[in-house]
Amino acid sequence: MDNQPERDQQFVEDVVKAIVDNPDKVVTERTIDEMGVLIKLTVDPSDMGKIIGKEGKTAKALRTLLRVLGAKNNARVNLKIVEPEGSERSHATASANEDAFEDTPNDVLA
Repeated sequence: MDNQPERDQQFVEDVVKAIVDNPDKVVTERTIDEMGVLIKLTVDPSDMGKIIGKEGKTAKALRTLLRVLGAKNNARVNLKIVEPEGSERSHATASANEDAFEDTPNDVLA
């Protein structure tokens, strides 16, 4: 499915670490199932706003780039942003993150 299994995961880590204030707290977990590749991203609660972005634009951009990277390797790559305890946005984005596998515009985190 993917010639370089960790390339997508490394991409997410590199981009997110460049955006956040606490790069040492960035953790990714990569799993593969029948739906494709899922990368779960966890960041420091204080960095959630930076990852989500205004109107979810940063999260959407990350997902779009991952789809392009996945298409290059004939794989479907999805990103789920894990809501840490104490996150300022935990209630607003919890249900949107549950739709991590959907490619509809509704998966944009508001």
